[in-house]
Amino acid sequence: IIALIALAVAITIIYFVFLPKLPQYEVSSLRVSNLGINLDLSLSALFKVEIIARNPNKKIGIYYEKGGRLQVWYTKTKLCEGPIPKFYQGHRNVTRLNVDLTGRVEFGNTVLSALQQQQQTGRVPLDLKVDAPVSVKLGKLKLKKVRILGNCKLVVDSLSTNNRINIKASDCKFRLKL
Repeated sequence: IIALIALAVAITIIYFVFLPKLPQYEVSSLRVSNLGINLDLSLSALFKVEIIARNPNKKIGIYYEKGGRLQVWYTKTKLCEGPIPKFYQGHRNVTRLNVDLTGRVEFGNTVLSALQQQQQTGRVPLDLKVDAPVSVKLGKLKLKKVRILGNCKLVVDSLSTNNRINIKASDCKFRLKL
């Protein structure tokens, strides 16, 4: 029980010294380079996503480790995914990440038809899912790996290829998984 009390005191001290805050993320742009039907009737997708990552912490750096993934979903169908680059984000830093996402979906005609109908309304709902393994640096001390999990509910005006896509609405929620 003394060990638990000592651990609780240590965690409390670390908390008040470093005042940790979750990083903030924003989808700043989305481009569709390819969204079309293949000969086997599957749907190919190639998206480019730019994310702005803000580390608001004064004394905490973040190591984004290998193995992070970004995915774009339409309803219950994963359209594409890609790796989040490995990098270190220092304290009070803003980093722009450009991620290429690729995918292939079976029954592409059905999905593409649904997407085209949704585009006619000018409001296409997409889910952007994030799974990023990170290590936190407190001063000189690098802590064990944890995961940042996120889901951004986006509404875009269209998914037309090689045109600017307007993000009409974005609601992102992130959490830490130990």
